[in-house]
Amino acid sequence: MAKKKNPEEFQDEDDIPIEYGEPPSFEDPEGYVDDITDEELMGDVLKTRPRATDGVDSVIVVDGVPAVGTDRLEKLKNVIRKAFSKFGKLTNEHYPLDEEGKTKGYIFLEFANSTSAEQAVLSMNNYKLDRSHTFLVNLFSDFEKFENISEDWEEPVPRPVEDNGNLRDWLLDPDSIDQYSVIHDGGNRVSVFSNTLPEPTTVETREKWTETYERWSPQGTYLATCHNKGIALWGGRGFERMGRLSHIGVEFIDFSPCENYVVTFSPRLMNAEEPLAIIIWDTKTGEKKRSFFAENPPSIPSFKWSHDDKYFARMSKDGTLAVYETPSFGLLDKKSIKVPGMRDFTWSPKENILAYWVAEDKDVPARVVLIEIPSRNEIRVKNLFNVADCKMHWQNSGGFLCVKVDRYKKMLKDDRDVKYAGMYYNFEIFHMMEKQVPVDSVEIKESVHAFSWEPVGNKFAIIHGESQTLNVSFYGIKEGQTPNLLKKYERKSANHIFWCPTGQFVVLAGLRSMNGVLEFIDTYDFTSMGNGEHFMCNEVLWDPTGRYCVTGLSWWAHKNDNAYWIWSFQGKLLKRVTIDKYCSLTWRPRPPTLLSHAQIKEIKKNLKKYSDTFSLKDRQRLNKASKELMDKRKEQMDKFLEYRKNMEAKYEAMRQLRISLRNGVDSDNINVSEMEEEVVEFLVKEESTNIDED
Repeated sequence: MAKKKNPEEFQDEDDIPIEYGEPPSFEDPEGYVDDITDEELMGDVLKTRPRATDGVDSVIVVDGVPAVGTDRLEKLKNVIRKAFSKFGKLTNEHYPLDEEGKTKGYIFLEFANSTSAEQAVLSMNNYKLDRSHTFLVNLFSDFEKFENISEDWEEPVPRPVEDNGNLRDWLLDPDSIDQYSVIHDGGNRVSVFSNTLPEPTTVETREKWTETYERWSPQGTYLATCHNKGIALWGGRGFERMGRLSHIGVEFIDFSPCENYVVTFSPRLMNAEEPLAIIIWDTKTGEKKRSFFAENPPSIPSFKWSHDDKYFARMSKDGTLAVYETPSFGLLDKKSIKVPGMRDFTWSPKENILAYWVAEDKDVPARVVLIEIPSRNEIRVKNLFNVADCKMHWQNSGGFLCVKVDRYKKMLKDDRDVKYAGMYYNFEIFHMMEKQVPVDSVEIKESVHAFSWEPVGNKFAIIHGESQTLNVSFYGIKEGQTPNLLKKYERKSANHIFWCPTGQFVVLAGLRSMNGVLEFIDTYDFTSMGNGEHFMCNEVLWDPTGRYCVTGLSWWAHKNDNAYWIWSFQGKLLKRVTIDKYCSLTWRPRPPTLLSHAQIKEIKKNLKKYSDTFSLKDRQRLNKASKELMDKRKEQMDKFLEYRKNMEAKYEAMRQLRISLRNGVDSDNINVSEMEEEVVEFLVKEESTNIDED
């Protein structure tokens, strides 16, 4: 056995023994005040510390459960699991029993996390299981809070109001200059510009403002940027951060029409056990309202909203249409609309009306159905035959619905065998504002490439024909009348239709294979206002006022010649803007106008009176030097008017003094014709000159 050596034997002869002094003191000096909190010092660590409520927040109590015996207990558990497992994984279940072995009418369910428990409480409270049983669902942690309620009433303290400033400050511009955002530098930089001419004015520019893309809210109040950990909302004059919504891996953002809610979708969380892929947030407070599982493959957008934000809906693969209501975010009437064969649906932009279409099934024809929400009453049903596909298009004002129907042409071979040869197209026009919703039909026997409603008005345009000989047809429709052909252009180089937001004007664009050919048309009398070409451009964007149109060639689509061009609504090229690695441009939307239809009509009627003023301002913007000169003159005129106002006030203040000096005569109000003229001469100077006589 080896001998254990003394540690001193390992020292060399020249080694000096180590002497240790007094250990250092880590005590705070006397009078020291620690002004750093634990949250500031190690906030990340404290967030992960165990809490007293851990494990309790994920437990819910369900009351109103049927009281059953042991013979029916397993069946009851299956019903409960089916109802609650859609909110997340159930890790524990407890069914209390009485002395007779029957359930007591309440149960305890534990989820894998607190988020699922909160969603279950929000959605299943007051859920009607049958005629005799309605669930009352609460978090288990709430019971302690309810038990400790003080008997002494205390007046609630109002929450402090955070002043975010005027979120619509950009609308106060005296010249109503619109703004737009641009992603450039290959996506590394985002800039917001004002559409001033001859050069745009930079409002804000930031590096790494977004990691993928940005999106304006429907009324332009917020700018949403997308990041790996969630999204951020920006607004106000300096684009301050209005909120931060945490959602890992978010890639898609969608706002409700009235901006009350925002929906985020993370494909990375599609396979999670909890409903984390889709989250609906309250835009103003940043509160998470509800989360959902995503369909596979997912649909974009995840939900379709009603025009007033009261309802939102989505369709599953089996044809089930789930309609939810706000602000409870529960399923409307606790049941879905189940229609086998449902393929697509859409909301009216004016009323809470749903339109959906159902595919053919053997001898049962396809049909388009209009139902009213929340009553679910069917307003109109239209049967369709030989249907391959349908696309639904609402007019912006909601007065008409167009259903584009792709139909098969029948070719009968014999009495027993039916074959299809070719396709033709019908446009079924639903008159929503008329009694019983009559339907008119427009038939196109050629291939259809594009359809678009006039945003403000009753016209629609169709691009049809073969790829090399495209035709463009414009139709007009009025209440109580069938659609009539207004104009047909033949052999046009156009495969897209872009209407001006205010109607009347339209751009026929030949994108991609047609090399960016543009034609600007006034549909009032169908005159061609201008032609142009932006080679290889892949986007056409109208500004909210309809005065300007932008064409762009994105770096994401093509690596060379990246730029955006600004055109007038008449097709005149105003500006070529070349930006390094330009990616995309998005106009900042405007909220709905506060003017009535009659006021808008009156302004249009008298527009010629204002045209000179508008033309002058446009000329001033195009000439920067002239604008600076006019600004200087305006400043001088303002100073003169201010000086004149002060002098007039001073003159008026000395009025009584003047009257007293003139023996009570108010010379300011005397009629000149009644005054007597008197000439007074004064000897000013007298000189004498001696003239010498030679």
